Amino acid sequence: MITQEEENQLLDRILAGDRQAYAHLVDEHKSFAYTIAMKVLDSRPEAEEAAQDAFIKAFQYLKSFNRQARFSTWLYRITFNTAISYKRKRKPVFQSAEKTIIPQAGAAEHSLEQDDKLRFVHEAMHALNEADRLALQLFYLNEFSLDEVAAITAQNTNTVKVRVHRARQKLAEELKRILKQEAITL
Repeated sequence: MITQEEENQLLDRILAGDRQAYAHLVDEHKSFAYTIAMKVLDSRPEAEEAAQDAFIKAFQYLKSFNRQARFSTWLYRITFNTAISYKRKRKPVFQSAEKTIIPQAGAAEHSLEQDDKLRFVHEAMHALNEADRLALQLFYLNEFSLDEVAAITAQNTNTVKVRVHRARQKLAEELKRILKQEAITL
């Protein structure tokens, strides 16, 4: 991870016309930009395209970047907005029942338990609204501070704090509902 000072030096070089310096910034942030896009879109090709478009937009508007925040925060916000735009334009995709892949039995019991846990958490996360899901992912999975999550989502830090707290509660309620339903079907 580069420091704020190194980042500002790179930005100065980019604004002076050094395109190779922008390639360095892209390398530094591409995996997390992709991760944000993937969390919103849940599709590898779309997430790659959205992340790429976000980098292009960031380059085009780099002169308007005021440097009050880190470049990464600004870029992640652009990525999030770009991914949301892609999601709004998305048309439903239907998959034939004949082409659906059904996993084969035979995995170890522990592996099945882990798969079940992940499936339940994934299902519960998808029941949350997009803003709550993103706040939880950024804070817990990506370990951003509340201030950083607030900057990425363009919200007040206290709003994010409340959102994360309420989202955790909703996630717990959703998991209870899913697990209760699962127990009934056994």
